[in-house]
Amino acid sequence: MTMATAAVVLTSLWLLQACSSPNAVQQLITEQDVIEQVPEGKQQGMYRNLYRGKQDYPVTCEDDCYPPHPEVACKSHGQDCQFIGDQTPPELTSGFLVHWVGHASFLIKSPDGQQLLFDPVMGQFDRPVSWAAHLIGLRRPVPAGLPQEQLAASDAVLYSHLHYDHFSHATIRQIGTEARYYVPVGMADYMPKGGYQVLEKAWYSSSELGELTVHMVPAHHFNSRMLFNDDNKAKWAGWLIEHQGNTLFFAGDTGYSPHFSDIQQRYGDIDICLIPVASYHHDEHTEWYRYVHTTPEDALVAADDLGCKVMIPWGYGNASWQMGDHSSHSPLLRLLHMQQQLDSQVPLLILNEGDSVQL
Repeated sequence: MTMATAAVVLTSLWLLQACSSPNAVQQLITEQDVIEQVPEGKQQGMYRNLYRGKQDYPVTCEDDCYPPHPEVACKSHGQDCQFIGDQTPPELTSGFLVHWVGHASFLIKSPDGQQLLFDPVMGQFDRPVSWAAHLIGLRRPVPAGLPQEQLAASDAVLYSHLHYDHFSHATIRQIGTEARYYVPVGMADYMPKGGYQVLEKAWYSSSELGELTVHMVPAHHFNSRMLFNDDNKAKWAGWLIEHQGNTLFFAGDTGYSPHFSDIQQRYGDIDICLIPVASYHHDEHTEWYRYVHTTPEDALVAADDLGCKVMIPWGYGNASWQMGDHSSHSPLLRLLHMQQQLDSQVPLLILNEGDSVQL
Protein backbone atom coordinates (compact mmCIF):
# COMPACT_ATOMS: atom_id res chain seq x y z
CA MET A 1 0.00 0.00 0.00
CA THR A 2 1.43 3.37 -0.98
CA MET A 3 1.43 6.34 1.38
CA ALA A 4 -1.14 8.08 -0.83
CA THR A 5 -3.44 5.04 -0.71
CA ALA A 6 -2.99 4.77 3.04
CA ALA A 7 -3.88 8.44 3.45
CA VAL A 8 -7.07 7.95 1.45
CA VAL A 9 -8.03 4.90 3.53
CA LEU A 10 -7.36 6.71 6.82
CA THR A 11 -9.33 9.75 5.67
CA SER A 12 -12.24 7.55 4.61
CA LEU A 13 -12.24 5.76 7.98
CA TRP A 14 -12.17 9.09 9.79
CA LEU A 15 -15.10 10.39 7.76
CA LEU A 16 -17.09 7.22 8.39
CA GLN A 17 -16.38 7.49 12.12
CA ALA A 18 -17.35 11.19 12.17
CA CYS A 19 -20.56 10.54 10.30
CA SER A 20 -21.47 7.77 12.74
CA SER A 21 -20.82 9.84 15.88
CA PRO A 22 -24.04 10.30 17.83
CA ASN A 23 -25.60 13.74 17.97
CA ALA A 24 -26.15 15.56 21.26
CA VAL A 25 -29.95 15.96 21.33
CA GLN A 26 -31.83 17.99 23.92
CA GLN A 27 -35.56 18.63 24.13
CA LEU A 28 -36.51 22.12 25.34
CA ILE A 29 -40.18 21.47 26.10
CA THR A 30 -42.25 22.41 29.16
CA GLU A 31 -45.83 21.67 30.17
CA GLN A 32 -46.89 25.11 28.91
CA ASP A 33 -45.59 24.50 25.38
CA VAL A 34 -47.95 23.34 22.64
CA ILE A 35 -47.35 19.93 21.01
CA GLU A 36 -50.69 19.29 19.22
CA GLN A 37 -50.91 15.62 18.22
CA VAL A 38 -53.67 13.34 17.00
CA PRO A 39 -55.09 11.78 20.21
CA GLU A 40 -56.40 8.48 18.85
CA GLY A 41 -57.02 6.33 15.78
CA LYS A 42 -54.65 5.18 13.06
CA GLN A 43 -52.82 8.52 13.10
CA GLN A 44 -52.44 8.64 16.88
CA GLY A 45 -49.34 10.57 17.89
CA MET A 46 -48.90 12.32 14.55
CA TYR A 47 -48.57 16.08 14.70
CA ARG A 48 -51.28 18.38 13.36
CA ASN A 49 -52.13 22.05 12.83
CA LEU A 50 -53.80 24.21 15.44
CA TYR A 51 -56.61 25.22 13.05
CA ARG A 52 -57.82 22.31 10.97
CA GLY A 53 -60.45 22.07 8.26
CA LYS A 54 -61.43 24.69 5.72
CA GLN A 55 -59.82 28.08 6.32
CA ASP A 56 -61.35 31.51 5.81
CA TYR A 57 -59.32 33.52 3.29
CA PRO A 58 -60.27 37.20 3.56
CA VAL A 59 -59.39 38.04 -0.04
CA THR A 60 -58.53 36.19 -3.25
CA CYS A 61 -57.17 37.65 -6.47
CA GLU A 62 -59.45 36.47 -9.28
CA ASP A 63 -58.48 38.27 -12.50
CA ASP A 64 -55.39 39.94 -13.96
CA CYS A 65 -53.27 38.93 -10.97
CA TYR A 66 -49.87 39.28 -12.64
CA PRO A 67 -49.71 42.64 -14.42
CA PRO A 68 -46.24 43.97 -15.29
CA HIS A 69 -44.80 46.36 -12.72
CA PRO A 70 -42.46 49.25 -13.57
CA GLU A 71 -40.14 48.32 -10.69
CA VAL A 72 -39.71 44.68 -11.75
CA ALA A 73 -37.41 44.36 -14.79
CA CYS A 74 -37.80 40.98 -16.52
CA LYS A 75 -36.29 39.24 -19.54
CA SER A 76 -39.77 37.89 -20.28
CA HIS A 77 -43.05 38.41 -18.43
CA GLY A 78 -42.54 37.37 -14.81
CA GLN A 79 -39.38 35.42 -15.63
CA ASP A 80 -35.69 36.13 -14.89
CA CYS A 81 -36.33 39.44 -13.14
CA GLN A 82 -34.73 41.98 -10.85
CA PHE A 83 -36.53 44.37 -8.54
CA ILE A 84 -35.23 47.85 -9.42
CA GLY A 85 -37.45 49.93 -7.13
CA ASP A 86 -36.68 51.71 -3.86
CA GLN A 87 -35.03 49.47 -1.27
CA THR A 88 -34.71 52.09 1.48
CA PRO A 89 -35.47 50.29 4.74
CA PRO A 90 -37.98 51.74 7.18
CA GLU A 91 -36.67 53.58 10.19
CA LEU A 92 -36.21 50.72 12.63
CA THR A 93 -33.56 50.38 15.30
CA SER A 94 -33.80 46.63 15.79
CA GLY A 95 -30.11 46.01 15.14
CA PHE A 96 -30.76 42.97 12.92
CA LEU A 97 -29.02 42.53 9.58
CA VAL A 98 -31.03 40.44 7.10
CA HIS A 99 -29.33 38.73 4.16
CA TRP A 100 -31.63 36.85 1.79
CA VAL A 101 -29.68 33.97 0.28
CA GLY A 102 -32.66 32.88 -1.82
CA HIS A 103 -35.86 30.80 -1.69
CA ALA A 104 -36.38 30.27 2.08
CA SER A 105 -32.75 30.67 3.18
CA PHE A 106 -31.72 33.68 5.27
CA LEU A 107 -28.57 34.69 7.12
CA ILE A 108 -29.26 36.96 10.11
CA LYS A 109 -26.70 38.94 12.08
CA SER A 110 -28.17 39.70 15.49
CA PRO A 111 -27.52 42.86 17.54
CA ASP A 112 -25.29 40.89 19.93
CA GLY A 113 -23.03 39.78 17.08
CA GLN A 114 -24.35 36.26 16.51
CA GLN A 115 -24.94 34.69 13.10
CA LEU A 116 -28.16 32.74 12.56
CA LEU A 117 -29.30 30.74 9.55
CA PHE A 118 -32.95 30.10 8.70
CA ASP A 119 -33.68 27.03 6.52
CA PRO A 120 -30.26 27.04 4.83
CA VAL A 121 -30.25 25.01 1.59
CA MET A 122 -27.25 25.97 -0.49
CA GLY A 123 -27.61 23.58 -3.43
CA GLN A 124 -30.15 21.37 -5.13
CA PHE A 125 -32.35 18.78 -3.44
CA ASP A 126 -30.65 16.17 -1.25
CA ARG A 127 -30.46 12.64 -2.62
CA PRO A 128 -32.56 10.66 -3.49
CA VAL A 129 -35.02 13.43 -4.44
CA SER A 130 -32.30 15.12 -6.51
CA TRP A 131 -32.22 12.05 -8.78
CA ALA A 132 -35.99 12.04 -9.27
CA ALA A 133 -36.01 15.82 -9.81
CA HIS A 134 -33.34 15.46 -12.47
CA LEU A 135 -35.38 12.80 -14.28
CA ILE A 136 -38.49 15.02 -14.48
CA GLY A 137 -36.51 18.18 -15.27
CA LEU A 138 -37.15 19.94 -11.93
CA ARG A 139 -33.86 21.74 -11.35
CA ARG A 140 -33.34 25.32 -10.30
CA PRO A 141 -30.33 27.39 -11.32
CA VAL A 142 -27.49 27.00 -8.84
CA PRO A 143 -27.93 29.72 -6.19
CA ALA A 144 -25.05 31.95 -5.16
CA GLY A 145 -25.21 30.50 -1.65
CA LEU A 146 -22.68 31.39 1.03
CA PRO A 147 -18.95 30.66 1.27
CA GLN A 148 -17.93 27.59 3.28
CA GLU A 149 -16.14 29.68 5.90
CA GLN A 150 -19.19 31.88 6.41
CA LEU A 151 -21.48 28.88 6.85
CA ALA A 152 -19.08 27.37 9.38
CA ALA A 153 -19.07 30.63 11.38
CA SER A 154 -22.77 30.26 12.28
CA ASP A 155 -23.81 30.26 15.92
CA ALA A 156 -27.25 28.77 15.34
CA VAL A 157 -29.22 27.10 12.56
CA LEU A 158 -33.01 27.11 12.71
CA TYR A 159 -34.96 24.74 10.49
CA SER A 160 -38.73 25.02 10.05
CA HIS A 161 -39.52 21.57 8.64
CA LEU A 162 -38.15 18.60 6.71
CA HIS A 163 -39.12 19.31 3.10
CA TYR A 164 -36.18 19.10 0.75
CA ASP A 165 -36.20 22.77 -0.24
CA HIS A 166 -35.95 23.76 3.45
CA PHE A 167 -33.78 21.07 5.11
CA SER A 168 -30.51 19.88 3.59
CA HIS A 169 -28.08 17.25 4.85
CA ALA A 170 -25.47 18.50 2.38
CA THR A 171 -25.68 22.03 3.79
CA ILE A 172 -25.65 20.79 7.39
CA ARG A 173 -22.37 19.01 6.69
CA GLN A 174 -20.99 22.26 5.23
CA ILE A 175 -22.01 24.19 8.33
CA GLY A 176 -20.46 21.64 10.68
CA THR A 177 -20.81 20.85 14.36
CA GLU A 178 -19.93 24.16 16.03
CA ALA A 179 -23.42 25.65 15.55
CA ARG A 180 -26.50 24.79 17.57
CA TYR A 181 -29.31 23.32 15.47
CA TYR A 182 -32.84 24.33 16.52
CA VAL A 183 -35.56 22.06 15.13
CA PRO A 184 -39.21 21.24 15.87
CA VAL A 185 -39.87 18.21 18.05
CA GLY A 186 -39.36 14.96 16.16
CA MET A 187 -36.89 16.37 13.63
CA ALA A 188 -33.73 15.37 15.48
CA ASP A 189 -34.19 11.82 14.17
CA TYR A 190 -33.75 13.18 10.63
CA MET A 191 -30.46 15.00 11.28
CA PRO A 192 -27.34 13.44 9.78
CA LYS A 193 -25.11 11.78 12.34
CA GLY A 194 -21.78 13.35 13.16
CA GLY A 195 -21.82 14.97 16.60
CA TYR A 196 -24.25 17.83 15.95
CA GLN A 197 -25.79 19.82 18.82
CA VAL A 198 -29.56 19.55 18.31
CA LEU A 199 -32.27 21.26 20.33
CA GLU A 200 -35.85 20.10 19.76
CA LYS A 201 -38.59 22.56 20.63
CA ALA A 202 -42.39 22.75 20.72
CA TRP A 203 -44.70 25.59 19.70
CA TYR A 204 -44.39 28.60 22.02
CA SER A 205 -41.29 27.22 23.72
CA SER A 206 -38.56 29.75 24.52
CA SER A 207 -34.84 29.45 25.18
CA GLU A 208 -31.87 31.77 25.52
CA LEU A 209 -29.03 32.10 23.02
CA GLY A 210 -26.56 34.75 24.15
CA GLU A 211 -28.61 37.93 24.48
CA LEU A 212 -31.35 36.49 22.25
CA THR A 213 -34.55 34.70 23.14
CA VAL A 214 -35.50 32.05 20.60
CA HIS A 215 -39.24 31.35 20.39
CA MET A 216 -40.63 28.53 18.27
CA VAL A 217 -44.11 29.46 17.02
CA PRO A 218 -46.88 27.70 15.07
CA ALA A 219 -47.09 27.39 11.30
CA HIS A 220 -49.95 25.93 9.23
CA HIS A 221 -48.25 23.26 7.14
CA PHE A 222 -47.27 19.56 7.26
CA ASN A 223 -44.07 17.53 7.41
CA SER A 224 -42.46 14.55 5.74
CA ARG A 225 -39.09 13.43 4.45
CA MET A 226 -39.72 9.98 3.03
CA LEU A 227 -42.45 8.93 0.64
CA PHE A 228 -45.62 7.51 2.25
CA ASN A 229 -44.28 6.32 5.61
CA ASP A 230 -43.33 9.31 7.75
CA ASP A 231 -46.02 11.96 7.22
CA ASN A 232 -46.27 14.34 10.19
CA LYS A 233 -44.07 12.29 12.52
CA ALA A 234 -42.08 15.48 13.13
CA LYS A 235 -43.43 18.96 13.88
CA TRP A 236 -43.22 22.10 11.68
CA ALA A 237 -42.85 25.68 12.86
CA GLY A 238 -41.93 29.30 12.45
CA TRP A 239 -39.33 31.16 14.52
CA LEU A 240 -39.39 34.42 16.45
CA ILE A 241 -36.08 35.95 17.56
CA GLU A 242 -36.21 38.59 20.29
CA HIS A 243 -33.50 40.99 21.44
CA GLN A 244 -34.26 43.64 24.07
CA GLY A 245 -37.87 43.93 22.92
CA ASN A 246 -37.09 43.95 19.18
CA THR A 247 -38.45 41.00 17.21
CA LEU A 248 -37.74 39.21 13.92
CA PHE A 249 -40.21 36.59 12.65
CA PHE A 250 -39.55 33.82 10.11
CA ALA A 251 -42.82 32.18 9.11
CA GLY A 252 -41.48 28.99 7.53
CA ASP A 253 -43.72 27.36 4.96
CA THR A 254 -47.29 28.04 6.04
CA GLY A 255 -50.81 28.56 4.90
CA TYR A 256 -53.03 31.32 6.25
CA SER A 257 -54.86 30.60 9.50
CA PRO A 258 -55.65 32.38 12.80
CA HIS A 259 -52.24 31.34 14.14
CA PHE A 260 -50.84 34.64 12.86
CA SER A 261 -53.21 36.59 15.11
CA ASP A 262 -52.33 34.26 17.99
CA ILE A 263 -48.64 35.08 17.58
CA GLN A 264 -49.34 38.83 17.64
CA GLN A 265 -51.51 38.49 20.74
CA ARG A 266 -48.75 36.62 22.54
CA TYR A 267 -45.72 38.70 21.49
CA GLY A 268 -47.15 42.04 20.33
CA ASP A 269 -46.51 43.74 16.99
CA ILE A 270 -43.52 42.27 15.14
CA ASP A 271 -40.70 44.50 13.90
CA ILE A 272 -39.42 42.40 10.96
CA CYS A 273 -41.54 39.74 9.24
CA LEU A 274 -40.06 37.27 6.75
CA ILE A 275 -43.15 35.77 5.05
CA PRO A 276 -43.44 33.43 2.04
CA VAL A 277 -45.42 34.51 -1.03
CA ALA A 278 -44.77 31.58 -3.38
CA SER A 279 -45.75 27.94 -4.05
CA TYR A 280 -49.42 28.76 -3.63
CA HIS A 281 -50.80 28.32 -7.19
CA HIS A 282 -54.18 26.63 -6.96
CA ASP A 283 -57.29 25.86 -8.90
CA GLU A 284 -60.06 23.33 -8.43
CA HIS A 285 -57.45 20.56 -8.73
CA THR A 286 -54.76 21.98 -6.42
CA GLU A 287 -56.54 23.64 -3.48
CA TRP A 288 -54.05 21.90 -1.19
CA TYR A 289 -51.33 24.31 -2.29
CA ARG A 290 -53.10 27.26 -0.74
CA TYR A 291 -54.08 25.35 2.38
CA VAL A 292 -50.39 25.01 3.29
CA HIS A 293 -48.84 28.02 1.47
CA THR A 294 -49.75 31.69 1.66
CA THR A 295 -50.75 33.44 -1.54
CA PRO A 296 -49.30 36.96 -1.86
CA GLU A 297 -52.63 38.39 -0.67
CA ASP A 298 -52.70 35.92 2.25
CA ALA A 299 -49.20 37.08 3.18
CA LEU A 300 -50.34 40.72 3.20
CA VAL A 301 -53.28 39.86 5.46
CA ALA A 302 -50.98 37.81 7.70
CA ALA A 303 -48.54 40.74 7.96
CA ASP A 304 -51.42 42.92 9.06
CA ASP A 305 -52.50 40.29 11.63
CA LEU A 306 -48.94 40.23 12.97
CA GLY A 307 -48.63 44.01 13.14
CA CYS A 308 -45.47 43.86 11.02
CA LYS A 309 -43.47 47.08 10.92
CA VAL A 310 -41.82 45.79 7.75
CA MET A 311 -42.51 42.67 5.67
CA ILE A 312 -39.78 41.03 3.59
CA PRO A 313 -41.33 38.49 1.18
CA TRP A 314 -39.52 35.35 0.04
CA GLY A 315 -39.95 32.27 -2.14
CA TYR A 316 -39.79 33.88 -5.58
CA GLY A 317 -36.54 34.43 -7.44
CA ASN A 318 -34.29 33.43 -10.31
CA ALA A 319 -32.91 30.53 -8.24
CA SER A 320 -36.27 29.46 -6.80
CA TRP A 321 -37.69 26.01 -7.53
CA GLN A 322 -40.93 27.54 -8.90
CA MET A 323 -43.00 24.78 -7.32
CA GLY A 324 -46.62 25.69 -7.93
CA ASP A 325 -45.82 29.08 -9.47
CA HIS A 326 -46.29 30.44 -12.99
CA SER A 327 -42.79 31.88 -13.30
CA SER A 328 -39.79 32.96 -11.26
CA HIS A 329 -41.30 36.32 -10.24
CA SER A 330 -45.05 35.88 -10.70
CA PRO A 331 -45.50 35.82 -6.89
CA LEU A 332 -43.76 39.20 -6.62
CA LEU A 333 -45.88 40.70 -9.42
CA ARG A 334 -49.03 39.44 -7.69
CA LEU A 335 -47.82 40.76 -4.33
CA LEU A 336 -47.23 44.28 -5.66
CA HIS A 337 -50.57 44.19 -7.52
CA MET A 338 -52.51 43.09 -4.43
CA GLN A 339 -50.71 45.58 -2.22
CA GLN A 340 -52.34 48.30 -4.33
CA GLN A 341 -55.71 46.54 -4.56
CA LEU A 342 -55.91 46.10 -0.79
CA ASP A 343 -54.35 49.49 -0.02
CA SER A 344 -52.13 47.60 2.39
CA GLN A 345 -50.43 49.80 4.97
CA VAL A 346 -47.79 47.22 5.86
CA PRO A 347 -44.41 48.49 4.56
CA LEU A 348 -42.86 46.10 2.04
CA LEU A 349 -39.10 45.77 1.62
CA ILE A 350 -38.43 43.89 -1.62
CA LEU A 351 -35.06 42.14 -1.94
CA ASN A 352 -33.34 40.36 -4.77
CA GLU A 353 -31.49 37.13 -4.03
CA GLY A 354 -28.20 37.96 -2.35
CA ASP A 355 -29.32 41.36 -1.01
CA SER A 356 -28.63 42.46 2.58
CA VAL A 357 -30.29 45.16 4.67
CA GLN A 358 -29.63 46.59 8.12
CA LEU A 359 -32.81 47.24 10.08
